Amino acid sequence: METTKTQLKGFLNKCREVRNCKFIMATTKIKDLLKAIVNSADLYELFNTVAANFDYVAAKQTCFVEAEGGYGNSKLVLPDTIGDRLAFIFCLLVEFDRNDINFNAFLQKYYPKDGSYYASYQLFCDEIIGSLEVIICDIYAEELSEGEHPEALPVPAKQAQLPPAGTQKPTAKAPGAKIAASVNTVCMFIESEKESVEDSDLGDEEKEAARTILESLSAAVRAGDAQNIKALICGYNYLVMSTEFVSDTLSALFESLGDLVGSL
Repeated sequence: METTKTQLKGFLNKCREVRNCKFIMATTKIKDLLKAIVNSADLYELFNTVAANFDYVAAKQTCFVEAEGGYGNSKLVLPDTIGDRLAFIFCLLVEFDRNDINFNAFLQKYYPKDGSYYASYQLFCDEIIGSLEVIICDIYAEELSEGEHPEALPVPAKQAQLPPAGTQKPTAKAPGAKIAASVNTVCMFIESEKESVEDSDLGDEEKEAARTILESLSAAVRAGDAQNIKALICGYNYLVMSTEFVSDTLSALFESLGDLVGSL
C-alpha cells in the first residue's frame, strides 16, 4: 500500500510532467494530475476541504481580470490566501479537464506572449502549476524529503511567496459553493471510473452499458437531479454486482455521490 510520502511524490511528479510536456499533451497531463489527487487520501481530503467553503463562481469574477475588448491585457490574478488559492487552481484544472473552459483560448487570452502557444503555456505552468507545487511542498514539508521542495522552479516571486497563515480563516459562503465543489469532485471520480472501465477485462457489451450509465450519471450530477442520480447509482451498483468489476475508486465514487445527493 502506498504511503503518504509516495503519493505526494507521485503528485509532484505529475506536476512536473505538466510543466515539461509538449503543449499538445497538456490537457492529458492535467487529467493525470487530477487523478493523482483523487488517488491520494491526504490530497483528496485537503482539496475537498478547501473547495467546500470556496465560491469559485465569485472568485472567477475577481481573478479573471478582463481587458477592454476581452483581449490584450487580460490577466489571471490568483487569490491571496493559501486555501482559496488551492481551491481556485483545483477548480480551474477541473474546468480544463471537463472542457468547460477551452484551454487554448484561455492561454491566448490570459497568458499572451509572442503569439506562441508554447510561450503562453510556459507562463501558465510557471504561475499555476508552480504555485501548486510550492504550496503542497510547504504544507507537507515534514512528509517530504528536503530534495522534494521545488526550490529551483521558475515561479514568479509574488506567486512563490506564500500568504500569511493567519489570513486563511474560513468565511461563510453561499450553500451553492459547497454543492459546486461536490459536483466537481463527483465528476472527477466518474471520469476516473470511465477510464477504469476502458482498461478492464469487461466485454464490449458490459463496457458499453457502464459507459451509458456513467455518462448519464455525469449529466444528472451536473443538472442536480437527485432522483435520477439515485436511480443511476442503483443501476451502476447492479452492473458492478453482476460483473464483479470493482475499480480502485468505486467506493470513493459512491461515497461522494451520497454526499452530493444529501446536499441537494
